[in-house]
Amino acid sequence: RTDANDLLYAFEASRDYDPAPDLGRVVAPVLAINSADDLVNPPELGLMDRLMPRVQRGRYVLIPQSDATRGHLTHSFPALWKR
Repeated sequence: RTDANDLLYAFEASRDYDPAPDLGRVVAPVLAINSADDLVNPPELGLMDRLMPRVQRGRYVLIPQSDATRGHLTHSFPALWKR
């Protein structure tokens, strides 16, 4: 069971986090996957298209919306990642 205070702390800790200034320092390979119907991180904002080129070994994949995608929850269905 999740304590409400822990959940609030987690949300508050990530609410204004901005990794952009340090992306050029990332040396590990990064694979960022999003789905076209994600309402939490909507691809229409263009953030990943703009920021991923700063990651030296970064790759961004956008999964097209389909009957199988589930918006932000698409990350929970790895079978969709290989399409």
